Amino acid sequence: MPSICDEKNYTAIFWEYSETLHNYLFYKTGNLDMALDLTQEAFMRLWQNCASVLFNSAKGYVFKTANNLLLNQYEHQKVVLKFQQKPTLSHTNENPEFILEENELKERLEAAISALPEKQRVVFLLSRIEKKTYQEIADILEISKQAVEKRMYNALDALRLVAQIN
Repeated sequence: MPSICDEKNYTAIFWEYSETLHNYLFYKTGNLDMALDLTQEAFMRLWQNCASVLFNSAKGYVFKTANNLLLNQYEHQKVVLKFQQKPTLSHTNENPEFILEENELKERLEAAISALPEKQRVVFLLSRIEKKTYQEIADILEISKQAVEKRMYNALDALRLVAQIN
């Protein structure tokens, strides 16, 4: 069986899963920098533990590690948020009406997507933004294809309800 400690194998694993892991973390966090940091940390830990991780388990290992790192990051953010100041609004020279409409549309879209339960939101974004197939999503999330279909159906149904209300 190939070893993850072989640099060629590790590099192949990195290139195969890093973008998907990064996008998955971005969809969960909404923060590109955090997603990148967590992706790098997960792969660094894979390298550090390469001798104890089976080659066929590498994908699951980095996704599980990244998810655990994310949970730890959320706990840390609870403390940090107590001491953060609110950001100030920036001023631009664009048409105020255009800015207002653009902001309202963006807010409604973000609110509708963020209002989805996490499991539905992740499936929705992987499918619609990443153009992943239901089978690919099922493999990433380690759930059945039917579970992906159900989550997508529920997400679309919830978004339709929000669109009708607005």
